[in-house]
Amino acid sequence: MNKNKLWKLVFWLGPFFLAAGLTIGLISEKWGIIPLLLTILGLVICSLWIIIQSQQSKWWQKRSTQSGTNALVATLSVLVILGLINFLGIRYHLRLDLTDSQLFTLSPQSRELVSNLPQTMKVWLFSKEQNLQDRELLDNYHRQSNKFKFEYLDPQLKPGIAEKFGVKDYGEVYLEFQNKRQLVQIINENERLSEIKLTTRLQQITSSTTAKVYFLQGHGEHPLTASKGAISQAIQGLTDKNLTTSALNLAEQPQVPDDATVIVVAGPKKELLTGEVIALQNYLNRGGNLLLMIDPNTDPKIDTILKDWGVRLDNRLAIDTSGANLQLGPAAILVTEYGQHPITKDFGKNISVYPLTRPLEIDPVPGIESMALLKTKPYPSSWAESDQKSEKLEFNEGQDLKGPLTLGVALTRKLSNPIPTTLSNPIPTTLPNPIPTTLSNPIPTNSPSPIPTNSPSPISTNSQPTAKESRLVVFGNSNFAADGLFEQQLNGDVFLNSVSWLSQQEQQLLSIRPKEPKNRRIVISTLEANLLTIAAVFVLPLIGLGTGFVIWWKRR
Repeated sequence: MNKNKLWKLVFWLGPFFLAAGLTIGLISEKWGIIPLLLTILGLVICSLWIIIQSQQSKWWQKRSTQSGTNALVATLSVLVILGLINFLGIRYHLRLDLTDSQLFTLSPQSRELVSNLPQTMKVWLFSKEQNLQDRELLDNYHRQSNKFKFEYLDPQLKPGIAEKFGVKDYGEVYLEFQNKRQLVQIINENERLSEIKLTTRLQQITSSTTAKVYFLQGHGEHPLTASKGAISQAIQGLTDKNLTTSALNLAEQPQVPDDATVIVVAGPKKELLTGEVIALQNYLNRGGNLLLMIDPNTDPKIDTILKDWGVRLDNRLAIDTSGANLQLGPAAILVTEYGQHPITKDFGKNISVYPLTRPLEIDPVPGIESMALLKTKPYPSSWAESDQKSEKLEFNEGQDLKGPLTLGVALTRKLSNPIPTTLSNPIPTTLPNPIPTTLSNPIPTNSPSPIPTNSPSPISTNSQPTAKESRLVVFGNSNFAADGLFEQQLNGDVFLNSVSWLSQQEQQLLSIRPKEPKNRRIVISTLEANLLTIAAVFVLPLIGLGTGFVIWWKRR
């Protein structure tokens, strides 16, 4: 073997060392001394070979060398571009969901919750097989944060882990966070993993505190348990957000319980007693939070509370003619205009429905910040009707009020200047009969879904932390949160976000809840199926064949 052949064999070690060093480093993902040394040695040998060849035989000036170099550079450039595209695709994930209900996109609430996970959260799916739909949902969660992890596990292959979670059957899905474990749901062929249930359990298991929400009772308010006109679905929604609910009767106790985070007055039909109004005023003045949902043609005698905050209840009825195409009555208000408030900022142009609603009028009060939450469309689409007995609803100048109308408002008051809580004028305890209202196409407000609620609890001696501000939310309607309407469009989100904002807890998410996928299956008869089969197998091919024959005949 001569000297030249020996040097050629030595120079072949350059590409070998270079390939070996890159392979070891990329596979092990650890660039230690060995892969770096092999890579550097390979580059040095390859560089020496190029320099020697160019000096001895003017190899670099040959046309074949230049063409080969250009091809090599172009190939390396394409590989680098493809590598960068894949790197960016992995680092910055971008997906486009064209479904009308954004079925394959997590809701803002789910994204916010997962992005702010304090520690690692793991979902255990005790199943033999991985469902593609469930896996896609879990991947969507994982893309929001690396702290969200999931694992499929066969309970028969790992009986120790299954026993730790108390697994009884295939399909059980559990959440594990710190030392807490919670069952999410049981999945099967007919029921797949639900974003609503998973996000709800995520919020429950990560929440460290529980707020107490009291619902005032004793004045014809909506019942809390499933019955006609109940708000049991709203109660269940609050429970899913890790809020505790109880009934409150201020006629039986002198003041609001110390552990009350929020008081909800949902559609009272009779007036409150003077002592009850004073108790609510005292509660607000010490940093309490109150949600008032007052229907039209009712007078609960709470004007003294509202006057302190600059809110007046208009006795006229809000009318909206824009829902005529949807077969809704003129008193069923479709709201698509929302204020830029934490309660409604993520609603966009989505719809919420309010049947039989009274407008609100807001007067500026020093020290109180207010923002409209719900707005009707401008006149002539909406106005406030004064003559509610007339069968023909039309705008009357001087009597009615032109839209847009305010149907909901959120107010905040700092506690630096407490307001006196005495009432100058005692409030009578009798209420005149409400004005009857006849409207076309009423919207049902009851639903037969039985949802349990927490039982009332006695007054707690543990006072809440000192609040820096007091909050009030007022709506001119209460039926939007009743069973049946609660799950319509954004109605439930309006109610739940209002209570969450009033609770003044930072961990409570204010957003749009996850939506369940709609059932879009088409049910056809046997005859229709046979007609579709004949059309697809025979009619359409014959039409194509006939068209081709006609074109051929004309050209011939």
